[in-house]
Amino acid sequence: MLPAYIPSPSQGVWNLGPVPIRAYAFLIIIGIVVAIWWSSKRYVARGGAVGTISSIAIWAVPFGIVGGRLYHVISDWQLYFGPDGRGLAAALRIWDGGLGIWGAVAMGALGAWIGARRLGVPLPPIADAVAPGIAIAQAIGRWGNYFNQELYGAPTTLPWGLEISPVNQPHNLDGSLVYPPGTVFQPTFLYESLWLIGVALVLVWADRRFRIGHARLFGLYIFLYCCGRLWIEMLRIDQANIIFGLRLNVWTALIVGLAALAYFIVMGQRRPGRETPEEVRGETANDEVAPEEEPAEPVSE
Repeated sequence: MLPAYIPSPSQGVWNLGPVPIRAYAFLIIIGIVVAIWWSSKRYVARGGAVGTISSIAIWAVPFGIVGGRLYHVISDWQLYFGPDGRGLAAALRIWDGGLGIWGAVAMGALGAWIGARRLGVPLPPIADAVAPGIAIAQAIGRWGNYFNQELYGAPTTLPWGLEISPVNQPHNLDGSLVYPPGTVFQPTFLYESLWLIGVALVLVWADRRFRIGHARLFGLYIFLYCCGRLWIEMLRIDQANIIFGLRLNVWTALIVGLAALAYFIVMGQRRPGRETPEEVRGETANDEVAPEEEPAEPVSE
């Protein structure tokens, strides 16, 4: 009995009249919509105002997309500006694939900070509210790599190996395939998608069990994602910059993950628990009007 390999997708673009519908972009949009919807419900449950997450997303989403693309282009600059690079036009074609999560989170956080400042609400409760939603958005978006047939892992004999069309497989300088026909590869997109779903479930459980606040849940999300990204990154065979024998994204996951773990531990000692609903909305004691004191009775002598 032949192994039930994961088939290569027949296409990644569908034409709706003159408008091309690209699976990669469509899945990213679906992920963003799901993340905003779920994050909004979580933020309101923490005491936040309805519509806050949607208003902040207007800033965070564009910043995140630009940041994700910038990280990808900078970390893999040879693909676009090397001797045989694809050029500036290709660097701008986001729909062809290539969004670095590290840049997306960093720039997305900057956009969220701007949005939160404009609304006058603190950022940490927002970060904790959106953490599971971001994980799910990533899990959905990773299927875009499947349709683009990119970022797969090393050859495998596992039953769930991923078939890749010859045009998207590695080639030698003479144009021949690096691996023999019929080779199947590790479906790293699937591994990461499943890992992220697990991360989202752990975050929801931990938040309910321990009432985590002050952006510690977001730190836990970063740490858990980095743990998965470390071993998944080691399976990949796409071109990457190597530093001291390891892929750049391995070093990034290691450094960012340790920093997130340190934040989670230190902040847990300094500010355990979760913000009050008033703190979530940015209200302070100074915002409350103190009752007018009655004049003291005169003292009889």
